[in-house]
Amino acid sequence: MTGTNAPVPIEPDGATAVVTGGASGIGRAIAAELLTRGARVVVADIEEPALDRAVAELGAQATGRVVGVRTDVTDEDGVRELAERTWEWSGGCDLVFLNAGVTSGGGGLPWQQEPNDWRWCLGVNVVGVGIGVSEFVPRLLADGGPSQVVVTSSKDGGIAPVATAAVYAASKAAVTCFTEALQLNLERADGDVGASVFYPSGGLMDTGLYSAARNRPEHLQRQGEGTGRAGTTFDELVERVTKATGRTPRIADLGELARIAVDGACRRSFVIATDLDATAALLHERAEAIGRGELPPAHPIGL
Repeated sequence: MTGTNAPVPIEPDGATAVVTGGASGIGRAIAAELLTRGARVVVADIEEPALDRAVAELGAQATGRVVGVRTDVTDEDGVRELAERTWEWSGGCDLVFLNAGVTSGGGGLPWQQEPNDWRWCLGVNVVGVGIGVSEFVPRLLADGGPSQVVVTSSKDGGIAPVATAAVYAASKAAVTCFTEALQLNLERADGDVGASVFYPSGGLMDTGLYSAARNRPEHLQRQGEGTGRAGTTFDELVERVTKATGRTPRIADLGELARIAVDGACRRSFVIATDLDATAALLHERAEAIGRGELPPAHPIGL
C-alpha cells in the first residue's frame, strides 16, 4: 500500500478480528458490533471472569463465531500466543483492535504520581500497543491481504492533555504519535496493512477504565499513602464531575462508538473520531499558542 493509492476496504462479513480489552466497555461493544456484521471475533482480556462472561453472552447470539483468550498485553509470550491461536482458529486475521487500556490510578497532581503509576499506565497503554504491533503486523504483512490495526487513543493526550490526568494523557499522546509513525512505515512496506487511531468521544464512558486498578499487578501497586487519587467507579466519577461543573455530564453511547470504530476500520481511515470540527479548532488554537511560544490550551474535561 502506498500513500497515493486508496486502501482496499475490508468487508466485515467473514472477516476475523481481534479485540484486546474486549471483555467490557468499548472493547466489548466493538466485539458485539463486529459479530452483528458477520465477523469472527477473538476477544482478549486480562480479567478471566469478565472474559468468560462476555464470550458466553456474545456467543449466545453468534454461535461458533467468538472465542476468548486470556491475555496480558504487557507480556510478549501471552500476546504471541494470542496471535498464534487466532491464526490456528481462523487461518488469518483482518482487523486488530489494540484497545486495552488503564489509567494511572485516577488522576491527581503530576508530582503526586509514583513511579509505579508510570510503569503500570505506560506499560499497558504504550508498551502493550508496541507488543501487539510487533506480534501481529509481521503476520499480517506475510499474509499479504488487506488488513487494519486500530489503536485506541484518547483526545485526552492524543489531541491535548486534561491537566489532572497527566500520566494517562502522556500515554495516549505516545500511542497517537506511534500510530502515525506506524502508518508512515506501513505505506512504504510491501503489503496492504494499514493503521488507524481511534479517538472515542461523546461524553464520559461507562467502562472499566476508571476502576482498572482491580487488575493492577502486585509488584506495580502504589507505595505511598495519600498521594495522587484512588481509582473510582463510573457512578462516583459522574457524581464528582457533576459537583465540580454544576451540571450532569454527557454519557457516551458505547454502541454508537463501536459502530464508528468498525466503520472507520473497514473504510481504513487513519483517524476514526467524531466531533472533528471541534478537534481541529482546538488543534489550531494549540498550534497558534506554540507559534507564539506560549503554553497551549488543555483539553476540557471532556464534556
